[in-house]
Amino acid sequence: MKQFALIGAAGYVAPRHMKAIKETGNELVAAFDPNDSVGIMDNYFPDASFFIEFERFDRHIDKLRRSQGSAAVDYVSICSPNYLHDSHIRFALRSNADAICEKPLVLNHWNIDALKAMENDTGKKVYTVLQLRLHPAIIALKKEVDASPAGTRFDVNLTYITSRGKWYFTSWKGDEKKSGGVATNIGVHFYDMLHFVFGKLLDNKLHYRDASKAGGFLEYEKARVQWFLSVDEKDIPAAMSIRQQRTWRSLTINGKEIEFSDTFTDLHTKIYEDILNGGGFGLEDNRVSIETVGHIRSLQPIGLTGDYHPFLKNLSK
Repeated sequence: MKQFALIGAAGYVAPRHMKAIKETGNELVAAFDPNDSVGIMDNYFPDASFFIEFERFDRHIDKLRRSQGSAAVDYVSICSPNYLHDSHIRFALRSNADAICEKPLVLNHWNIDALKAMENDTGKKVYTVLQLRLHPAIIALKKEVDASPAGTRFDVNLTYITSRGKWYFTSWKGDEKKSGGVATNIGVHFYDMLHFVFGKLLDNKLHYRDASKAGGFLEYEKARVQWFLSVDEKDIPAAMSIRQQRTWRSLTINGKEIEFSDTFTDLHTKIYEDILNGGGFGLEDNRVSIETVGHIRSLQPIGLTGDYHPFLKNLSK
């Protein structure tokens, strides 16, 4: 049985990590979050030590390491705000633990190189949650694309709308310096999936961006991709809005819908199983997606000219 610590226990995604730790037969021994709304821990690890001050959490982890040796904390799971990931990964490695970090691993690609050096110095590893690489529908799609004749180009349309209220823009998620903006915060694992399936990224254009949505074009070795991401509830299609559906994911390949919404949020346990069995996705697996979102942040929108995602058409009127 492995021992885990968790940073960001009050975060939206933290329960998936708690569930994964529990379902893989391991133990959460300590957790930290400056916010104390962490009653969800009672469902998984009520006996875990909990801290609202990082300094006390740090001291506790160090105390465990000194009293129990190298097996005190085997992994630190990181669910903190995006801009803190790099710092918290470093904390994990300095604490003689491997890190399992939520997406995006870091905000800037040059942080990957610094973390690689720290891996070499400490002998510990950094893993991340690229859950779509383990989704059965995405794995099947990759096999189909890999088997396609040389020179084949697929026409891909990616749409992801996940409604968020006014709180989103007041929180760290609405601050581009802390979250990376919409394309980074809600889109980075989709860009990883596109690279994973369709190969090397060749071109990256941005058609539109504001605080709540963005859309653009990506060209890969085997695909031309029109993408649209939004946290604006008004972008939910009318038929789904009537059903009070607040999230919609759509991936079409040459006009054919690829269903990948089912089990989308239930893949963390598979990620943990993969890591614990000697696999896992490391620093280099993240490089292309982090470079992609970094490039998107640096781009000025070219406007709604030429070919662009259908969901942007209303913005052009």
